[in-house]
Amino acid sequence: MTHNPLNILLEKNALTGPNYVDWLRNLRLVLNLERIGYILEANIPTKPPPEASKEEQDVYLKWLEDDLRVWSYMLAFMSSDLQSSHEKMSDARSVLLHLQELYGEHSRTARYEISRELFMAKMSEGGEVGEHVLKMISMIERLEALDFSMDYNLQVDLILQSLPDSFSQFIVNFNMNEIECTLAGFLNKLVSTQS
Repeated sequence: MTHNPLNILLEKNALTGPNYVDWLRNLRLVLNLERIGYILEANIPTKPPPEASKEEQDVYLKWLEDDLRVWSYMLAFMSSDLQSSHEKMSDARSVLLHLQELYGEHSRTARYEISRELFMAKMSEGGEVGEHVLKMISMIERLEALDFSMDYNLQVDLILQSLPDSFSQFIVNFNMNEIECTLAGFLNKLVSTQS
């Protein structure tokens, strides 16, 4: 593998399964910088016949080399269990399709993991409310992309319940005044309260 400053994204976030969406986003960043990201989207080309031009042969060989590099990146940055279940697959696209079946955005596993993280989210006392609420909004949006939507009041309640005791006065005021705003507006109010 060539030196790529984005490799650290994959090193720190090796694929474990439930983190598939984040891992794939990071993988695409690394592969695009290497100019081999097309391998994840392209169909496997047909091997040219022996009488094909040198250019056709070279294109095919380049694709094979790039596919091997992508396959290597994918396996290098996943858990050993996942490595052993994918190392026999012959090309990167096969690995990707299998991972999508297991962990893709429309899988029950993805929905379960995201909702579990959302419902269990708790901000620690002294933590940054902006960062915490942005993460929760991101999880809400990811669930909506999976056709699992919650009404606005439940979204707000989940965020309020995740806040530490230092926000108790804000919560009382917010509920008593029945303030209506978008989640972005809600985030701004919380950030203002913390500062």
